[in-house]
Amino acid sequence: MTQINYADFEKVEIRVGKIIKVADFPQARKPAYKLWIDFGDLGVKKSSAQITKLYSLEQLNNRLILAVTNFPPRQIADFMSEVLVLGVVVENGEVVLIQPDKNVPLGQRIS
Repeated sequence: MTQINYADFEKVEIRVGKIIKVADFPQARKPAYKLWIDFGDLGVKKSSAQITKLYSLEQLNNRLILAVTNFPPRQIADFMSEVLVLGVVVENGEVVLIQPDKNVPLGQRIS
């Protein structure tokens, strides 16, 4: 594992967001959803997430998540993904979302 120092970590903006809209993403090469995430003062950002095996559309609405908000946008099929939603990869490559265990202000940066 490559070690980094705290200054490297500070460059990564990980913020709290709330999923406000979810849609199927049939154009993606691997099964995915389109997510619209509210980050408070940062606004609503879009993301493509390969989380269809463990989460239904209904389970994702209004869910708090953590995402990297300062990566460059990435074109995925016909959708521009602006943030990277964070999760833990478990058996069979399925992804479990990381989320705060209490309500916190949207857009709050983790430290």
